[in-house]
Amino acid sequence: MMEWALAILFGSAILLLILSFSKTRQSQKAAQQELEQFSISIMEEVYQLQKKMRDFELDAEISANEKGKQSVSPKQRILMREVLDLHKRGYSLEGIATETELTENEVRLLLTPYLEEKDERRKVANDS
Repeated sequence: MMEWALAILFGSAILLLILSFSKTRQSQKAAQQELEQFSISIMEEVYQLQKKMRDFELDAEISANEKGKQSVSPKQRILMREVLDLHKRGYSLEGIATETELTENEVRLLLTPYLEEKDERRKVANDS
């Protein structure tokens, strides 16, 4: 009778130990998933902040080139920001035209002040 009681206690102890390990694993997986979700949300926020910073930089450059000119509408500013961003990322005029659904000539006209500015910088650098 005593052996049976010890066997039952030993068996239940092993069962509880196995149950404990499985619960620990489940809680670790839950913690890991929570950490991954947090990491993803932080990455999304960083991306949004980088995008806003890029937009502010482009707006500042657009505003600097518009001094003394008539201000543009918000839609035109967004288009100009997109065109300038694509240009800074190395897109060709043809590629920018395709992305923005404009003609190549329209893209060239929008970028003229920025292209002239680059050429002036090159001339100054080459003259030195």
